[in-house]
Amino acid sequence: MRTSEKSTGRAPVNAERPGSAGALSGPASRKLPISPRERRPALAALAVLLILGGALATTLLVMRSGDRVSAIQITQKIGAGQRIPLEAMREVQIADTGIGYVSFTHRERIAKENNHALVTLLPGTLLIRDMVVSFSDELGPGKAQVGLSLKPGQMPATLDEGDRVQVIHVPGKGNAERGRVLAQSALVHRIGDGRPGSSGPSGRVTVIVDSTVAATIAAYASNGEIAVAGLPGEG
Repeated sequence: MRTSEKSTGRAPVNAERPGSAGALSGPASRKLPISPRERRPALAALAVLLILGGALATTLLVMRSGDRVSAIQITQKIGAGQRIPLEAMREVQIADTGIGYVSFTHRERIAKENNHALVTLLPGTLLIRDMVVSFSDELGPGKAQVGLSLKPGQMPATLDEGDRVQVIHVPGKGNAERGRVLAQSALVHRIGDGRPGSSGPSGRVTVIVDSTVAATIAAYASNGEIAVAGLPGEG
């Protein structure tokens, strides 16, 4: 005869209780799978390149800012066609950006009577050569401008705009003709490309001479047979 177990109404000892460590039921006890982090070496390399590029650009800007040049700054309003007096110019140091600013060392030349403002200049304007136009009293009836392309030795090293020079014919080798003065007191109207002090290696000089000798000077100049001699004290 089998003895049946009586129910005591209590749960088995090994039954899992809700909230216990071994419970598997309920959404709160489930964790979502975590995918491994993706590695993108191309993006990392691009970031490094951008950082290095930014550092290089900053370094170049700092180095460039150290290159300073002297320039003329206008301190008062000057109308077009008016002279630019000395008291209207002051010196400033600016970064060298390659723009053809007029150097402060040329202020007296700019203030000459034959130089005038081509456009209205406002206070704070940095002067460039294109803002100035030169009017010469000599460039009138009976006068002509002649362009010369001179080599080293055919012009004084200190030649400047406004100087007076002799224009001399210098015959080439093998020419029996003697040299002679073609213009006794020609006015140097332009040096180089027109900017003050910009004679450069080209030796380009524009002089104002009597129209009667202009053609002769131009012909000799085309053959490289022209030289100019400075006249100290004139001008």
